[in-house]
Amino acid sequence: MDKSCLNSSEKEQVRIELKEFMPLESELEATAEIFSVFGDVTRLKIISALLIRELCVCEIAASLHLSDSAISHQLKLLKQSRLVKHRRASNKIYYSLDDEHIEHIFAEGLKHVRE
Repeated sequence: MDKSCLNSSEKEQVRIELKEFMPLESELEATAEIFSVFGDVTRLKIISALLIRELCVCEIAASLHLSDSAISHQLKLLKQSRLVKHRRASNKIYYSLDDEHIEHIFAEGLKHVRE
């Protein structure tokens, strides 16, 4: 037997309240996808490097001691999630964070870990 702490009227009130303020399912799925992209150390290193300045693949690869192809693969995932953007200059492509929200998410994660 389920011994609930709420009667049926209270349960309905909670359900209505939560439904009113709960984000849409599609928004939650997109948010979960963004957090999964943040769930990789290499991608976090790339984001950390891009916090400092705009970089090309070879600069990121050299600083992280990884191959250009490994970095390109991670950048593709970061671009698909709209966490980084790129611009072409002559024969190089430079990457930077897509917007200031990325910096805030990263900073809040570090702040939480450091406390």
